[in-house]
Amino acid sequence: MLTRILDHFGVQVESVNEVADSHGSTVYKCNLRHGETIFVKIPYSKLKCQRELEAYEILKEKVAIPDLLDNWAGDEECPGAFLLSQLKGQPLTANASPTVAFQVGALHASMHLVQPPAGQPLVGIQNEFPEWSSFVERHFYSFAEDVEDVVEPGLFKQAIKHFEKVKHQLPLPDGPSFIHMDFRPANIIVDGQHVSGVIDFESVRFGSTETDFTKINRDFLSLDATLAQAYKEGYNSIRPLIDLEVVLPFYRFTDAFNSIGWCKRRGIDQHALFYEENVAILRDALK
Repeated sequence: MLTRILDHFGVQVESVNEVADSHGSTVYKCNLRHGETIFVKIPYSKLKCQRELEAYEILKEKVAIPDLLDNWAGDEECPGAFLLSQLKGQPLTANASPTVAFQVGALHASMHLVQPPAGQPLVGIQNEFPEWSSFVERHFYSFAEDVEDVVEPGLFKQAIKHFEKVKHQLPLPDGPSFIHMDFRPANIIVDGQHVSGVIDFESVRFGSTETDFTKINRDFLSLDATLAQAYKEGYNSIRPLIDLEVVLPFYRFTDAFNSIGWCKRRGIDQHALFYEENVAILRDALK
């Protein structure tokens, strides 16, 4: 399949390596014969492919993202593919400086400034903001059957009861904003003391910002109070940050629940570590 895609794009490569930390799509780092590096991304489905394509059009010149060099609509065997430029640097780590954390906050806020484009019909990216509470509930229960199959009955019943109890306690939604839905260190590229940009737009929506802080908090902000403060200052330099303490417990819980369902759909054996991590988070959230 990769050979077909490279032939379609007319790309001649010197070497190819599959990107390891890409949960949804298949991504290849391709070193070209004249020294340039590009990426080939094959989304998981036609819908995710369409979302990603629309995201590049919407975010261009508004947020730091890779250049979309070419795209292929796919066929019966392949949902589609993208040819992307390389953002200079490496994924964000917990060893980042406060300077970098400030830029991460500003980058996140600049994305949240983007609103649904007036007069531009969208096929892949849904605007969930007008019925945000319904979206959160629908998203949660869409994974419930999968979760029920792979966790103990008592834990599942406790999770459903907890969701029904706390879903009405959320503040008014903040938006409508472009939300990444997977804003985590692996999708944030850093070059030294400079944040190069953000990648991976196959899960994006327009909705409330409150759901978009869970993963960056889990994997970065919660590890260092100094970095968390710098991130908040960076975010507030672009737009006001909501009170994260109010919304993070709920979305930490729902993200863990939904992630368990995702693991069931994609294969527990292939995603065993991610599954165990989210079961632990779910148990902790329900204490």
